[in-house]
Amino acid sequence: METIILAIVIAVVVVAAASGLVVTTRRRKSLPKPPSQSGQPGTLAPPRETREPQVGEDAAVPRDTPTRTVQDVDLPTAGAPAPEAPEVAEGPDLVVPSPEAAAEVPALEVPEPTAGRLVRLRSRLSRSQNALGKGLLALLARDHLDEDTWEEIEETLLLADVGVAPTQELVEALRTRVKVLGTRTPAELRGLLREELITLLGDYDRTLRTARHTEEDPARPAVVMVVGVNGTGKTTTSGKLARVLIADGRSVVLGAADTFRAAAADQLQTWGERVGARTVRGPEGGDPASVAFDAVKEGIAEGADTVLIDTAGRLHTKTGLMDELGKVKRVVEKHGKVDEVLLVLDATTGQNGLVQARVFAEVVDITGIVLTKLDGTAKGGIVIQVQRQLGVPVKLIGLGEGADDLAPFEPGAFVDALLGD
Repeated sequence: METIILAIVIAVVVVAAASGLVVTTRRRKSLPKPPSQSGQPGTLAPPRETREPQVGEDAAVPRDTPTRTVQDVDLPTAGAPAPEAPEVAEGPDLVVPSPEAAAEVPALEVPEPTAGRLVRLRSRLSRSQNALGKGLLALLARDHLDEDTWEEIEETLLLADVGVAPTQELVEALRTRVKVLGTRTPAELRGLLREELITLLGDYDRTLRTARHTEEDPARPAVVMVVGVNGTGKTTTSGKLARVLIADGRSVVLGAADTFRAAAADQLQTWGERVGARTVRGPEGGDPASVAFDAVKEGIAEGADTVLIDTAGRLHTKTGLMDELGKVKRVVEKHGKVDEVLLVLDATTGQNGLVQARVFAEVVDITGIVLTKLDGTAKGGIVIQVQRQLGVPVKLIGLGEGADDLAPFEPGAFVDALLGD
């Protein structure tokens, strides 16, 4: 039995050895020969160098492409005629500008005349018209004017920013006139209210003193300073005022004394270039008094009628900035007296605008007020209140964003616009 088991084990070992020999032989036959750089069998080739692709390799000329040497290139001979230029078909829309036309300066704008400008812009006061004029006419037209009605009239005036004292005066005057009048037709009521509102607006001298001082030796231009807090539209107002003056036949020099706000001088210069007014400017962050002084100096040299100085916006609560504004005015007056100091007020600020105005009046002696944004949510009564508080007339009002939407203030035309047709 042991002999049989030993024979089986020996047979298994022999079979396994034979199988391993066969597998090894097959593997050796299937392995490829390694490539040889030198062409000799059995020599291993060095590893191929890998590198990143370089700029322009995709566009490189393949090596198999035939190349030409310098000798193969045909060079032009001396005296040979030059090749003719290809003809270009000229279409009807093809226009080639001449050098003179390319260098031509764009035509200057012609501002609209200032006379009657407020009459043309009366539609811009529609909000004030509805809040003040038509509201009062509707209340006064009631059959019976009792105390409740007079309180509504008073409330309407206060909501229209007329102010407490002017409101009381107007209500008392209307009470008296209505009692004397007796019957009240719409035309009579309109005339009555028109007279009382014009009386409230006051009889101020609203003339802009912008004429050249020819009586002095040497003659010098009139100087106008534009002041106000940030965001009221001083630079835009200065540009529009330049258009007003040029429309009235004045020659204007602009002084960009707002050296703090970025692009303020560029903005003013753009306004001036549109109507032919030169702008004197200094470095950004420079001394505004120096710029204002140089502007007046240039105005004298050019024989201009008016020098218009735009100043930087400043909060009325900042004492240092307000003192600097006073310095600008004192430096300019080395050339002569400043003729106009115009305070630009945002008509939508209401009572806050009056506080600002009082502080500015103490520093630079304001001669006139420019009320902007009267075409917006502002009420027309602010005109009455600001004049009563400061004792200074409103000389100009802004009624829109257009270039010619700054109008000289005319009390009669203003009240007519408030009351409507």
